[in-house]
Amino acid sequence: MQSPTEDRTLNPFPWYQQMRETDPIHFYPDYRAWQVFRYDDVLRVLSDYAMFSSNISGESERQDPLAASIVTTDPPRHRQLRNLVTQAFTPRSVAGLAERITTIVNDLLDRVVAGGQMDVVDDLAYPLPVIVIAELLGIPREDRDRFKAWSDAIVGASMGGGSNPQAEMSAYFLQMIEQRRRHAQDDLISALLNAQIDGVHLTQRELLGFCVLLLVAGNETTTNLIGNAVLCLDEHPDVMAELRADPALIPAAIEEVLRYRSPVQMMYRRAATDVTLDGRPIRAGQMIMAQIGSANRDAAQFPDPDRFDIRRTPNRHIAFGHGIHFCIGAPLARLESKIALTLMLERLPDLRRVRSIPLQGTGSPIVYGVKHLPVTFRAPAA
Repeated sequence: MQSPTEDRTLNPFPWYQQMRETDPIHFYPDYRAWQVFRYDDVLRVLSDYAMFSSNISGESERQDPLAASIVTTDPPRHRQLRNLVTQAFTPRSVAGLAERITTIVNDLLDRVVAGGQMDVVDDLAYPLPVIVIAELLGIPREDRDRFKAWSDAIVGASMGGGSNPQAEMSAYFLQMIEQRRRHAQDDLISALLNAQIDGVHLTQRELLGFCVLLLVAGNETTTNLIGNAVLCLDEHPDVMAELRADPALIPAAIEEVLRYRSPVQMMYRRAATDVTLDGRPIRAGQMIMAQIGSANRDAAQFPDPDRFDIRRTPNRHIAFGHGIHFCIGAPLARLESKIALTLMLERLPDLRRVRSIPLQGTGSPIVYGVKHLPVTFRAPAA
């Protein structure tokens, strides 16, 4: 049995299929944790918070800022925290960002379009969501480059190299929080500082958890969604031609990318009590890895699951999670990806991946994407 940390970041799907068919509720002794592979089981683990808690942090992880965020909090506190930040990501507030996102994408493409080549990740998919979330949080432009290293370290896509990225990130955001305490601005950090739950302000640890979560959620998911979309379209040039001819199909194509190459492949839960899952006894306190990437390729839910089909109906993928922990930034990720793909297809004719350069996975067991994605296209006539 392969370890879940071994490199299958580029093509984990045959292994997923094997596990769904032979050992769908698998106990991995080295990690003393369960792995769940089938759609119905993953859905239950993600949804049933009474049995499968999101509070996965142990005593040794108390300093982890994410341990105080909504992603690792159960009701009733989860509901209170989520209600606060939801206001920044309502459909109306996200739609209001469309003009700014369009400007950012065009500015990024302006830098590369004359050369006829670019790296989709470095030149567009990474900077776009970082700029957007940094502007929402009120982060100075000169500090944005630090975001990538910190975010990659959190999801396990990079090593710290002797440094402590988590401590560096925490110190940075604590400094930003103190600045906003003294001088409030029109940004999300200031809004969270002013927010109250039943007359009580958020603790400093909860504020820090929100900042870190928004950084990671605003970076990794959208970066990999855009890169994965370009990979899918490069593999299916007929679909790319369809989308060029009819951009109204792009939202449905994004949903199929979310299913076919889910940016988040796995989420953790902890058994809150003794529970049986498909006849397997899971003990209270044991960890469960809900394999989202496998669930989204389950033939019991998705006929012909290994076929990329932008007209798949229904498409009940769980790429953004399910239940109370459904990704709060999903509308923003969808909007950024829609605008990025629309403008790329409009401005970059004959878009093709440079196949002589091998793809390299993120190296993370949690997120699916590539570190770099060089492409060529027909530059505009001089």
